[in-house]
Amino acid sequence: MKISQSITRFDAREKGTGETRYVADLEVDGLNYGRFYRSPYPRGIIREVKVPPLPEGYHMVDHRDVPGENCIAMINKDWPAFAVDEVRYIGQIILLLVGPDREVLDSLINRIEMALEEVPALYTMEEAEAGRSAEGVKVPPILGDTNLYADYHLSIGDTASAFARAARVVEQTCQTGFQEHIYMETQGLLGWWEEGQVAITGSMQCPYYVKHAAQVALGCAEEAVRITQAPTGGGFGGKEDYPEIMGAPLAVAVNKLKIPIRMVFDRVEDISFTSKRHPAKISFRTALDETGEILAMEVDTQLNGGAYESYSCIVLQRAIFHALGVYCIPHATVRGRAWATNTVPSGAFRGFGAPQALYAIETHMNELARLKGEIPGDFKKRCLIKTGDPTITRGFMKDKIIMPAMYDRIDQISGYRRKAEAYKNHPTLGIGISFFNHGCGFTGDGEQRLIKARAKLRRDEKGRVEILTANVEMGQGLLTTFRKIVAEVLEIPPETIIHANPDTNRVPNSGPTAASRSVMIVGYLLQEAAKELKARWAEPGAIEAESHYTMPPGLTWNQETMEGDCYPSYGWGINVVEVEVDPETCEVETRGIWAVYDVGVAIDNAIMEGQIEGGMIQGLGYGSLEKMEVKDGKFHQNTMADYTIPTSLDFPTTVSETMDNPFEYGPSGAKGAGELVFDGAAPAFSGAVENALGRAMPRIPLTPEIILEVLENEN
Repeated sequence: MKISQSITRFDAREKGTGETRYVADLEVDGLNYGRFYRSPYPRGIIREVKVPPLPEGYHMVDHRDVPGENCIAMINKDWPAFAVDEVRYIGQIILLLVGPDREVLDSLINRIEMALEEVPALYTMEEAEAGRSAEGVKVPPILGDTNLYADYHLSIGDTASAFARAARVVEQTCQTGFQEHIYMETQGLLGWWEEGQVAITGSMQCPYYVKHAAQVALGCAEEAVRITQAPTGGGFGGKEDYPEIMGAPLAVAVNKLKIPIRMVFDRVEDISFTSKRHPAKISFRTALDETGEILAMEVDTQLNGGAYESYSCIVLQRAIFHALGVYCIPHATVRGRAWATNTVPSGAFRGFGAPQALYAIETHMNELARLKGEIPGDFKKRCLIKTGDPTITRGFMKDKIIMPAMYDRIDQISGYRRKAEAYKNHPTLGIGISFFNHGCGFTGDGEQRLIKARAKLRRDEKGRVEILTANVEMGQGLLTTFRKIVAEVLEIPPETIIHANPDTNRVPNSGPTAASRSVMIVGYLLQEAAKELKARWAEPGAIEAESHYTMPPGLTWNQETMEGDCYPSYGWGINVVEVEVDPETCEVETRGIWAVYDVGVAIDNAIMEGQIEGGMIQGLGYGSLEKMEVKDGKFHQNTMADYTIPTSLDFPTTVSETMDNPFEYGPSGAKGAGELVFDGAAPAFSGAVENALGRAMPRIPLTPEIILEVLENEN
């Protein structure tokens, strides 16, 4: 049986019948609840926090109870676990109240008073750059002298000379907004004291990230913290970072009180204060020759990082590494900046900076195709990067690229070329296409230098095989795909393999469930460990086989200069979206969705199909519906009544295919897929609206109001 052939998911029955027990369902003797008191102000100096008298059995935890470092230990340690002297955003954690009755906790939280010396806030990238509030008041920087978390510069070729001989220069700026994860299960953790350990379980993507954050806050040894993942109802990146932000204060409370404490956010708290996708402003200057061909390109990428760094610098790196999309631009400069503002810190979200960059470059390529008088698909195909071509980081594209064949195939199933020509003069119909790739795994040598992933298999005395990794099931099918990878090598039924949710007391650190790395990188480690286990199968008793990550041969990377091979491999995709635009209301009906992907080899076709459908619909929501605005430091949309996400009635069924293109260092040839399937939907949708209206649409989400605004601004 080919590994791609689908089997029943191992978590399907329990989830389908409602038997799965999430963190909110867990029963614990002596359970207490925790509630954060958060800053009601966007920026200022804390003068006093008045807490009402607490009833017996109720407790307060704040920065004075932190035995280690009072910080959220991410890339940097700039974000306090509990605010001490200042606040930088509405919702920043000041203290934690703990007690047995949630209604009493709510009453106490509402009676806390905070005295603050307010400082004018900076909410936008433009305000951060100018150092002036929306009212024009000059204010002290949030960060350093410039409000910049990072300012990166990349270049290849000789851009200045290419611009000097240009016949025409085209400029365009594209903008994207915040996006909320809207996972089915809100953020939730449960902590308790267990035999000298602070133990935490909950809804999370990265158990060892939470462990590290708790260790730093507690100032304790590794063995003093135990993290287990509970069944997780969706993440999309939102449970990569926020369980650390929530977990460090919870660990401090458990360490102080030695009682079980559960924290589960309601939907309003979750939307209001957890991380979002970074808003982006991406500007292009492109030099064209006399025939309209591209000579050179300058790209300026700016991200709103929010009040603390979180993962903004790493998100920015991925954004600038994808700034040229899938195109060979021999002369290019790319600048990337991440700004500090007084908004909720932006963080991880499916795609991690690539969706913003890919939307922008695809929109700009549509404009260049229009100026040349070609349909975008044909223009883009001629500009595609090829194996051996240079990349923006002065590495070379090592993948075998099958995009031309993928373009032919998506044209066959969607009728793209025919419709693109036919709709040029149609008043309401349009069709759009996006070409894109997504780097799999951590950037450059990050897997080898930082993550150092390990994966282990254990065969017990009875011959049962257990998978031991830190990667989590969060809806993407990992409990099934990992079993299939190991079973393929050992030639045993996958249902005989044990694979439980990770427990840091038992599993090695195989790295985070993020960056499209789980199957390609950790799955490959499991495949190699399975080969060792198979070779030793005749040994008596229990056997363990462990595999350690090593960088594939031929890759180079210099993190200081950000030069070399960005990623070990890429997933590739082409999306087509067809729409009809109502000329009176500017409402858009999506009439067709098609997708073709190269994910190496799919480990399970049904799981891959689910990833494609879910990712594309989430991407279409990003491009068309999901408007989130900041007003006076608050998210204006903070309920599911006013933050609109797609339903099954909003979009037709996705027609999709994968084309095999095996990667040597992926299990059975597999590459990453979880983020790739999100990347192309928004630019294909935007391109379809552009095709229907004959106007560039350089801003998403394309709600009717925004479409009307674009049309009116161009008239």
